[in-house]
Amino acid sequence: MAVEAARPSVAQLEAEALELRRTMLRMAADKGEGYIAQGLDIADLLAVVYFRELRHDPRDPDWTERDRFVLSIGHYSIALYAALHRAGYIPEEALETFGLNGADLALSTFDDQPGVEITGGSLGHGLGQAVGMALGYRLDGNPGRILCLISDGELQEGSIWEAAMAGAHHGTDNLTVLIDSNGIQADGPTVLRMEPIADKWRAFGWDTVEVDGNDVGAIAGAFDDLRDRDGRPKAIVLRTTPGSGIPTLERRERAHFVRVEPAEWSALLEELERENG
Repeated sequence: MAVEAARPSVAQLEAEALELRRTMLRMAADKGEGYIAQGLDIADLLAVVYFRELRHDPRDPDWTERDRFVLSIGHYSIALYAALHRAGYIPEEALETFGLNGADLALSTFDDQPGVEITGGSLGHGLGQAVGMALGYRLDGNPGRILCLISDGELQEGSIWEAAMAGAHHGTDNLTVLIDSNGIQADGPTVLRMEPIADKWRAFGWDTVEVDGNDVGAIAGAFDDLRDRDGRPKAIVLRTTPGSGIPTLERRERAHFVRVEPAEWSALLEELERENG
């Protein structure tokens, strides 16, 4: 039997986002490095997606009428695994294996993990697959929705804009692209000038809104705003802060791939609790 997403309050969603951040810090603690800043910056989004928006069932991950969350940016895996754990797909003991050789929870996502819809790694491919899923659902009369998370860095891939044109051409109004605009890439600030991001999506024919991506109330409002608009695919541009929730990480200049001494993890967790207490 399918599980309809509940309608929690903003305070409940904020509490869930905090739990996601705690879970990510636990997963990263023994590794000393990783894409933790990006994970933290989309915690608020994933709280809304997994605990308000998605129709899914962790007891039946392959339910044919489920909504699908497509993570194009596979290196954001730590955030997706934390959300899948909180949603009931991944047991607590499995979190300890994150990133280990041969583990199910790889540093970049594989679609053999229940709840993970595509294999990540190569950037710029997720949106094309999401457009295909949306078309397939429509041809089958499937009422499910497709949500696809991409990054502002991925906007530099031509495949993203080919998929954007195809989605608009086919009027895939069961598809919403979520753009994490955090302004960083491996070499620092976003390499190519991408603004105005929202206007670009509007020009490509997508019904587009722009929100503070670290404000769960604003994110939930954006989904509500777009929910009943038909005929065009939808885009939500989320302005996020890398390391959101932990000021020490928010201030870090090179936040794309963070290295932290083992003793620092406990300090970061204490800072998270202090800032959100």
